[in-house]
Amino acid sequence: MSTRALSPHACAVILAGGLSSRMGARFKPLLPLAGGESALAVVTGAFRRAGVVDVIAVTGHRGREVADEAARIGIRAVHNPDYETGMFSTVKAGLAALPPDCRAVCLTPVDVPLFRPATIRRLLARLWEEGAPDVVYPTFSGERGHPPCLGAGIVPRVLAHVGNGGLRQALAPFSFEEIAVPDANILADMDTPDDYAALRALAPRRGIPTPAEAEALLAIEKVPPQGLAHARGVAAVAEALARALNAAGANLDVPLVKAAALLHDVAKGKPHHEAAGGDLLASLDFDVAAPLVAGHRDCVLADDAPLTEREIVYLADKFVFGRWLVPVAARFGQKLELFADDPEASAAIARRRENALRVLARVETQTGTKAEAVIDAAGFRPGPPPPEAYEAAKKVMRKGADGTRHAAPGPRRGE
Repeated sequence: MSTRALSPHACAVILAGGLSSRMGARFKPLLPLAGGESALAVVTGAFRRAGVVDVIAVTGHRGREVADEAARIGIRAVHNPDYETGMFSTVKAGLAALPPDCRAVCLTPVDVPLFRPATIRRLLARLWEEGAPDVVYPTFSGERGHPPCLGAGIVPRVLAHVGNGGLRQALAPFSFEEIAVPDANILADMDTPDDYAALRALAPRRGIPTPAEAEALLAIEKVPPQGLAHARGVAAVAEALARALNAAGANLDVPLVKAAALLHDVAKGKPHHEAAGGDLLASLDFDVAAPLVAGHRDCVLADDAPLTEREIVYLADKFVFGRWLVPVAARFGQKLELFADDPEASAAIARRRENALRVLARVETQTGTKAEAVIDAAGFRPGPPPPEAYEAAKKVMRKGADGTRHAAPGPRRGE
């Protein structure tokens, strides 16, 4: 499917006409970010991957250089001769240049360059719905960011706006919705050299949710309190193990481990929830974290294979029953007891137990200490679970919603 088919009438306006006065000698639209690509190219790439093919860069200061970069990356440049009067004049220049078939337009300054394509897709999906508002704003932790997206029907009235307050005031009369997204980058701008340094470090990690973004996604997906408690327990264990391994010479990405652990059950309740969770993360452009979530049910570690972030998330999940800490062997012992009369399920559980104990042994060999001691030293001590918690879990595992016993095919039984 072509990108135009995904979003045939969506346009984007990138505001690249400012003076970059707080950047010293640096000029924001042309600063290299991800893979050496300019900020203008990075923003354009996000829109294109979201299905937006009509992208306009509005130039001003050093307009010839920005126009040349726009030509290099294949987008149209429009010059605003009044750029020194303020950003709203640049907004108007871009809106006035929209093609007649444009049904929605997203606006962003070039110095907010790292928002993810999934954020654009989510905003445009809402604008395509019946009864959509005039304007949609992305929010992270309750704070509005970029880019807002407008229905094209209000563009003439925005162009006609006069007075102070810029775009914010011009949009004030229109209906709007704020849409929560798990994308902190909608707030990440680069006004100063320090900001720019921070964004250069952040750019290669856009495929990894931060722990704060993971928490935001859990809220968006309405994960219930018991699910949140389990996710946070697994994250605490995973972080403790990863830090101990790094102290012993490993090179694990601790924020990735923590975020993936927080999200390992984000799709709990859906069929094959681990795969569904991986698919959800991939759809949100969290491509690095997605395989860790998709692979948290079982893990086969070869003798000559190194421990990776995936094995740590997997093992941490085996240490946490509900929100309580349990030894890995005891966790599988519960399941073997539960499915003692089911040879197929028992065999699958025993196989997974051996896989988990193999990973555990590798962790303890590399750290030189028991995993429980590492976890205890990190301050995670909620255990053991009360008997009623285990009894409740047995009822859930033994019966489906219609009162029949779960019987997922093959090795998934008993998990």
